[in-house]
Amino acid sequence: MSDSKDTNLSWGGRFSEATDAFVARFTASVNFDQRMAPQDIQGSIAHATMLTSVGVLNEAELQSIKTGLTEIVTDIENGTFTWSLALEDVHMNVEAALTSQIGITGKKLHTGRSRNDQVATDIRLWLREEIDVIGHELTRLQRGILELADRETDTIMPGFTHLQTAQPVTFGHHLMAWLEMLERDYSRLLDCRKRLNQSPLGAAALAGTTYPINRHMTAELLGFDGPTRNSLDSVSDRDFAIEFCAFASLLLMHLSRASEELVLWTSAQFNFIELPDRFCTGSSIMPQKKNPDVPELVRGKTGRVYGHLMALLTLMKSQPLAYNKDNQEDKEPLFDTVDTVKDCLRAFADMVPAIQAKKEPMRESARRGFSTATDLADYLVRKGIPFRDSHEIVGKSVAYGIAQNKDLSDMSLAELQQFSPVIEQDVFEVLTLEGSVAARNHIGGTAPEQVRSAIAFAQEQLDTRG
Repeated sequence: MSDSKDTNLSWGGRFSEATDAFVARFTASVNFDQRMAPQDIQGSIAHATMLTSVGVLNEAELQSIKTGLTEIVTDIENGTFTWSLALEDVHMNVEAALTSQIGITGKKLHTGRSRNDQVATDIRLWLREEIDVIGHELTRLQRGILELADRETDTIMPGFTHLQTAQPVTFGHHLMAWLEMLERDYSRLLDCRKRLNQSPLGAAALAGTTYPINRHMTAELLGFDGPTRNSLDSVSDRDFAIEFCAFASLLLMHLSRASEELVLWTSAQFNFIELPDRFCTGSSIMPQKKNPDVPELVRGKTGRVYGHLMALLTLMKSQPLAYNKDNQEDKEPLFDTVDTVKDCLRAFADMVPAIQAKKEPMRESARRGFSTATDLADYLVRKGIPFRDSHEIVGKSVAYGIAQNKDLSDMSLAELQQFSPVIEQDVFEVLTLEGSVAARNHIGGTAPEQVRSAIAFAQEQLDTRG
C-alpha cells in the first residue's frame, strides 16, 4: 500500500494507493491550462479579498496571500516557475507554490470554492481578455478594408454570380461587401462577450458553500456583470466557449471566402491584384511562381476551426449535470481556436491595405462577358417594353454578339436596332461601364458616391469603438 503523500494533495486523503503514472499524465491538464495562470491568480485574489470581508480570513492572511500570489506571477512571467505534472492543473500548481511560500495560510485560500467553479471562472476571464484582443484586430482589419476601398472606389471590375461575369461593380464596392460580413462578426463577438461575463465563482463544486460568501463582491472585483444564478449550471456551462467557436467559424468562413477571391484574383487567368511579396512564397522547382500562401492558409485553417466547434458541441452533448472530467477537453480546442483567429486576423489586417489593384485588367474583364446586358434590358423597359420582352430582346442581341465576337458596347446603333427599333443613340450611355455602375445610385448600390457614403458611415461606426 502506498503512502497517501504520493497522491495529489487536493484530493488524496481518501485514497490508499498512488495514482498510476500513466493515469497521472493522462488526466493532467497543466501542460495546456497553465496559460490561464494570470486569470487563476486574479480570481484567487478576488476570492481572498471577499473571504476577508466576511470574516473567514483576517487582514494579515489576506496580505500574505496577495504577496505570495504576486511573487508567483513574477516567477511565471520570468519563466522561473516550476510546473508539476503531479499537481495536475494550473490551480493546484499555484496553490502548492503559495503554500510553500507562505505556509499554512496558503491552504486557507481554497475555503468556500472548488476547482469546478475556479476553472469556470478562469476560462471566462481568459476568454474575455482574448475577445477584447480579437475585437481590436477585427476592427484593424475593417479599417484596412476601408483604406483600400477608399482608394479603389472608382476602379471598375466585373461582379460575378456563379463565377460568371454578371454586372459591372467597383473594387471599392466589392471590398465593402467584405466589411459588411465582418461587421456582423463583430456584433456576434460582442454578444458572446456579454453572455460570458457572468461570474460562476462561489458555486463551488456544484451546490454552493455553507460559508457566508458574497458573490456579488467577487463578481464586481473581477469585472463581471454579476454572479451566475444557479450553482449546477455555473460549473457545467460551456455555452460561452461553444458560442465563441461558432463566432470564430463564421468569421473564418468569411475570411475564407475573401481568401478564395484573393487566390483567384492573383492568378494569371484573372490578374486583378498584386499581393506584396512578404505575404507570398515561391516554388522550390518553378522559379516564376509567386504563391498566395497567406490567403491559402487562412482558407485551410477554416476547417480547423470548424472542427473545434464540432468537438465542443460533441463534448457537451451527453453530459449530465453538473461538472464532469470531460470538460477538461474544452480548453485545447478553445485555446487553438483563439490562437488561429488572432493569427488569421493579423495576417489579413497587415495584408489587405497593401493590396495593389490592377485597374486595366479589371476593367477589361468587366468589358467582356456582356456585363451591361441588364442595363440594356432596363433601358428597353424605360422605353415602354415589358421586362420579359426586353429580356428576350437582349438575349438575342447577346447571341448575336457571341457569334460576331462583339460586346454590346462595340455594336453599332444599326446592329442594336435590328433587335428593337426603340433603341436610340442614347443607349450608349447605359452600355458604358461607368454609366452602368453610376446608374445604380441607391443605398447599397454600386455608384461611387454611394460607395463613398458607405465608407464614411462605416468609418464613423468604427471611430465610436475607440
